[in-house]
Amino acid sequence: MVLDEITVVTSKTNEKAIDALAPVSVVTKDTVQATQPTRMSDLFYNIPGVTAQDRGDDPSTAINIRGLQDFGRVAVIVDGARQNYQRTGHNANGSFYLDPELISSLEIGRGPTANVYGSGAIGGVASFNTKDIDDVVRPGDKWGAEAGAMIGSNKLQGYTSAFAGARVNPNIDVFGGAVYRSKQNYKDGAGTEIANTANNLSSGIFKLTVRPADGHEIKFGSIAQRDMYDIGQYNRGPTTTTAPAAAIAGTSVYASDVKNYTNTLGWKYSRPDDKLFDWDSKIYWNRTENDQVKTYNNRITAGVGTCTLANPGNNISGCVGDPRSYLIDTLGFDVRNTSRIDMNTWRNAFTYGVDGFQDEVTSKDTRGNANITTPSGKRTVSGGFLQWKANYAQWLEIVSAARYDSYHLSSGGTSSDGSRLSPKITIGVTPVPGITPYLSYAEGYRAPSLTETVISGAHADGAGGATPIFTCADGTTGVFCFVPNPNLRPEVGKNKEAGVNVKYDSLFNKGDSFRAKINGYQNDITDYIDAVQFGLTTTIFGTFNKFYQYQNIPSARIRGLELESMYDTGSWFVGMNASLQKGYNTQTGVGLTSVQPRRVSTTAGVRLIDRKLVLSAQWVSASANTDIPAGYVPTTSYDLINLYASYQATKDAVINLSVENLLNKYYRPYAVPGASADGTSQNDALWTSPGPGITYKAALRVHFGPKG
Repeated sequence: MVLDEITVVTSKTNEKAIDALAPVSVVTKDTVQATQPTRMSDLFYNIPGVTAQDRGDDPSTAINIRGLQDFGRVAVIVDGARQNYQRTGHNANGSFYLDPELISSLEIGRGPTANVYGSGAIGGVASFNTKDIDDVVRPGDKWGAEAGAMIGSNKLQGYTSAFAGARVNPNIDVFGGAVYRSKQNYKDGAGTEIANTANNLSSGIFKLTVRPADGHEIKFGSIAQRDMYDIGQYNRGPTTTTAPAAAIAGTSVYASDVKNYTNTLGWKYSRPDDKLFDWDSKIYWNRTENDQVKTYNNRITAGVGTCTLANPGNNISGCVGDPRSYLIDTLGFDVRNTSRIDMNTWRNAFTYGVDGFQDEVTSKDTRGNANITTPSGKRTVSGGFLQWKANYAQWLEIVSAARYDSYHLSSGGTSSDGSRLSPKITIGVTPVPGITPYLSYAEGYRAPSLTETVISGAHADGAGGATPIFTCADGTTGVFCFVPNPNLRPEVGKNKEAGVNVKYDSLFNKGDSFRAKINGYQNDITDYIDAVQFGLTTTIFGTFNKFYQYQNIPSARIRGLELESMYDTGSWFVGMNASLQKGYNTQTGVGLTSVQPRRVSTTAGVRLIDRKLVLSAQWVSASANTDIPAGYVPTTSYDLINLYASYQATKDAVINLSVENLLNKYYRPYAVPGASADGTSQNDALWTSPGPGITYKAALRVHFGPKG
């Protein structure tokens, strides 16, 4: 069962998810292979409290945990390396690129309870572990290989993959592989083809493991990915004016070439007889480079500046043919050790460590304003922690921790810094075997991002003079002025949680099992950072806000209930995962756009033919988020039904079949910005938010290895 899988995401010590006194979920390789996800967010339906704000025309993934996302509120980690890519536009402010076929497992910790895992994660942590030699080389074999392929409908989509590994000797392992994925534009449940949802994605992975001495392991890992796609939307009808009607107006389109590199070097030491040292250290470098060229402008005129009818454009995005680029380099390290000391019936584990990273952002735009909305600069974040985990007999567990964080950022003449100590305490008891209730309080600290702190300048006018123009402090003109905020205070999440873990074997019949994690929480975020418009000014066009600035809201509150459960007899299984949450600005009472109020996922299946054939069905039901600020288009409620079949045809061959969105429902799972100042909608976000309609997939995976 998934809840019996090992996790380290909340305490940095090995424990089963069902035993962790925290809201933690694990997705295994078997689940990844059975669902054949097109993108990473396809794996989130069965995880309570986790959603995504993904654009159909961008293959990256933006994770939302318990209503929090953007600017590092969710720490995304791949093989121990932070993924901090962010660009500001009509999309989420924080995403990452990773092909699902590279994944061996995924661990998600919800809320600040995982504060020892790293700075900033007031929403939670998503830790991805990529494939390694044990995924292709069977126990006792010297070598192994695996080839896979998938083909899907809703236009044409598919991938091919190959992985191989060899145990050169007991002390050296070599592993590598590659994936190529391609898809055409999909149709949503209403039958509308979503432009530019086609893409071509390629990735490669390499790992070298060396064991120089007993208990020591040194691992080098490298992942290289290249994603090629077009982002943006064409007009959905003829236009005759410089400001096309909101119902059919598209936006600029960019040919995008994204290159992502993640390189890690780790050293682990662990021996059963050594209680003082259980060491894990890592240094890493991640680079995400997004090079774009404008290929389409949605207006019929030449626009402004040096653009012509042959290469139209505007001041926001430049002319057709103009390049722009976003680059972020993240250098980081993570060092920790666990010392175990037993005293009579007390078992104590002291885990302590330090970590840090530096982001360097470089944005370039020849004629547009992308370098204004995503400013260049550097940010350094570091911290250290100490955690005490104690077990008394079999009925009491205490987890107490403190984490110190500090940061410094600068860009041009603007800079800021800060530091804080964040505590955590969790107490769990097991009054009767199989039931463990717990109480937890944890704080988390998120330093402001570069964009939030130093964004400055005019948001250029793209309507050819059809909107009011303001002159900003730096002399530039636009529809409003971005104002930096060097006094922006970091966010602090203060999370109260109560939960219960339920674990029974042979409950009704011999060999069956029941697992459940139930928890309720309230996360109060003080100094919550949000974009605020102010400075009402009357112009010939009407009254408009002149300024746009990221400011601290005194507090926001998110409350919720979560359930993760599974009953498994061996021959059949059924489970339910659910989340109910509400988030709002405590000063105004207005809801937060990023909170999905209710979602329930039910999964049931059977195992046939000596468990070689597994048939399962998944029903996902979600309610609409209508409690949102004015100016946003609310989400839709939706019900999705997905069917899966997995057949072990031979010892070495597995066939997977699936039908996703069986009822061909139209759905938009997240709120999107509505009308902009000039009266036209941000249709690139609105049109790309619906998920795909009915989709059929078939996959084959074949293992190769020594015979006998």
